[in-house]
Amino acid sequence: MMRGLYAITPDTADTAALLHKVEQALKAGVAMLQYRNKILSRDKRLLQATELAPLARGYGVPFIVNDDVEIALAVGANGAHVGRDDGDLAAARSTLAGRILGASCYNDLDRARAAARAGADYVAFGSVFPSPTKPDAVRAPLSLFGHDLGVPSCAIGGITLQNAPALIAAGASLLAVISDLFDAPDIAVRAGEYRKLFQ
Repeated sequence: MMRGLYAITPDTADTAALLHKVEQALKAGVAMLQYRNKILSRDKRLLQATELAPLARGYGVPFIVNDDVEIALAVGANGAHVGRDDGDLAAARSTLAGRILGASCYNDLDRARAAARAGADYVAFGSVFPSPTKPDAVRAPLSLFGHDLGVPSCAIGGITLQNAPALIAAGASLLAVISDLFDAPDIAVRAGEYRKLFQ
């Protein structure tokens, strides 16, 4: 069941530091882990993903690669997450047969319905709040999470422990968090606090 904290990796070129941070989150318990990096070249992203995949596997946490179906397959990830500019969803679905496919739907309910029909395993709406990662992102209203799409919905963008309960109450199954998790003074404690919100 896809429900809980969806840890999204922060942009960093320091792989050792990234692995250390991610392991703290994995130890504390997250529902899923997504590798996302918008600053590195593709070969460097492949190297980081290659290191992260077995780490997540060791903790039994599904590992998802953002924006790149080929890297997801190359590292044996559990799936991929695709956005508006990452190619055809149906093609990604057939390439990722038997694996998890997530789709970014921004603030667009029709897009989410189409993604679910095309075989997405979950849909993501956001930015739900102002986000330090994507300051110019379109804002998604919380009412989107009240619709039954037949697949879990994920909230992303500016999520903190303080505003998370409102998203869960609105119907979000997954909370995708970068800054509030990985910039926390104690990542494991913060992950545990998110986990309690879902209990």
